[in-house]
Amino acid sequence: MKTWIQNGHVLDPLTGTDQIYDVLVDGKDIKKLGTREEIAKILKKEENVQVLDASGCYVMPGFIDLHVHFRDPGLEYKETLKTGGEAAARGGVTTVCAMPNTKPVIDTKEKVEEVHRRAKEESPVHVIQLGAITVGEEGKELADIKGMAEAGCIALSEDGKSVMNSALYREGMKIAKKYGLRIFAHCEEIDLRRDPDTGEDGVMNKCEKSEELGLPGITNSVEDIITARDIFLAKDTGVHLHLCHCSTKGTVDLMRMAKEEGVSVSAEVCPHHFILSTDDITEDHGRFKMNPPLRGMKDVEALRQGIKEGVMEVISTDHAPHSAEEKDAPMRKAAFGIVGLETSASLTYTELVEGGVLTPMQMAERMSFAPARILGLENKGSVSEGKTADLVVFDPSREYEIDTDTFLSKGKNTPFDGWKVKGDVKYTLVDGKLVYKNKAYEEQE
Repeated sequence: MKTWIQNGHVLDPLTGTDQIYDVLVDGKDIKKLGTREEIAKILKKEENVQVLDASGCYVMPGFIDLHVHFRDPGLEYKETLKTGGEAAARGGVTTVCAMPNTKPVIDTKEKVEEVHRRAKEESPVHVIQLGAITVGEEGKELADIKGMAEAGCIALSEDGKSVMNSALYREGMKIAKKYGLRIFAHCEEIDLRRDPDTGEDGVMNKCEKSEELGLPGITNSVEDIITARDIFLAKDTGVHLHLCHCSTKGTVDLMRMAKEEGVSVSAEVCPHHFILSTDDITEDHGRFKMNPPLRGMKDVEALRQGIKEGVMEVISTDHAPHSAEEKDAPMRKAAFGIVGLETSASLTYTELVEGGVLTPMQMAERMSFAPARILGLENKGSVSEGKTADLVVFDPSREYEIDTDTFLSKGKNTPFDGWKVKGDVKYTLVDGKLVYKNKAYEEQE
């Protein structure tokens, strides 16, 4: 089937295209960018054509989220491949990297293959399953890295924790490098996560706010120490290191150093970390509990500057759904995590584009082209002829209020409920197939 996207403002970070074009999709690929007349000439009198109106909208490459938790297998009460994929499509995300800390942990070739098989049947978006670095994420024995590479996992991660045995970790990095895999690092010095004053496990940033609320804190050094270690190990082994959900000024500074030293390294920032600070925590409630935690304003400002400069070149979500019971509790009892797939594009546009930090083209670059480049996906991250038709039609003018009751994800855990935002996804296409159509526009019609 052919799809004709009409009158959209095409943003392509690969070619620099930044103008109004019609886009013709034929099957899974982008066939032609051109004028209305040029597309009509190609189609002639063909009748089996789906027409999508993109007037006033940007046509961007589909977003690629390098960091999501679909909880499937084993924790399907939180999320599934189906519900997570539907939430992704609603947010304009066409490819996700699913973290391996499921039950069981994804640590073998067979487990990766099974998720990929099911995802093709159940998820409307592409799912790349990442593999664990160690067996069961226990940090004692390396997992089946070669086998998982053969199954197409692309990257390894011990997400939710760090591999604390540096020698074992370095060996895993060397094997990952050998088989062309990346390392996605959750940087956390687990022995320092206790509050240095009380010895209690930290639940939020260590600061005046934590003292005011009487809660144990997590210092910036918990992230910074492991970030530095991982960078030096990546330099030793030559593997590409991707730093997940960065939250501190120290990490931004370390990224600058690493890039100056020529280390193969990239980093992501999540909307909650470049928007919210500890000043926004109004009460002791689980909706504000995430790992790493919300930091101080100096950290937020450094992260935003890093995103602007491209030092932090990726925007991801760390989409981490939980049940209402697991989050509707004081921070000491609540689970860590925030959902983000359905809100990341609108929050990024509102806070960074409308806020003058990024241009719309840079938004497309941080959310699609850069992630595609990191993963080595040459046919994605671009609105160019011959590329895969993973596309998002994004309306920069639509204003609405975030409402968790409308989420397609099973998870509703976010402090952004009720926030007024500008910019929304109108259509999402995956492999040329329309997988999401925003009902708000049907109501307008």
